[in-house]
Amino acid sequence: MQQLCPEFSVCGQITVADVAVLARQGYRSIINNRPDGEGGPDQPTSVDLEAAAKAAGLAYVYFPVATMMVTPAQVTRYQALCADLLHPIAAFCAAGGRANVLFQAVGCRVGRPG
Repeated sequence: MQQLCPEFSVCGQITVADVAVLARQGYRSIINNRPDGEGGPDQPTSVDLEAAAKAAGLAYVYFPVATMMVTPAQVTRYQALCADLLHPIAAFCAAGGRANVLFQAVGCRVGRPG
């Protein structure tokens, strides 16, 4: 997990078991930036991760980004999304790169703390 600011961290692919760990570490929301199926059949589905997040009391959002090239419209939507979620937020993709690019586009203006 790489903390980019006090309210936002990024990492590579998480598992269903990792969701409970994130909750114990104090995260309040998870953003999934990895498209379902990108990693093949071993990649957890967004549906499974969302169910684990709900069971752990975390907010969960599926915001898939297929490339490192994000559009202005995606940045605007991501900023609004981050503003609505409880903090701190953990965002992930395959290796953390796309989640990091989205954060850098939004900056630490990610919204309200938990």
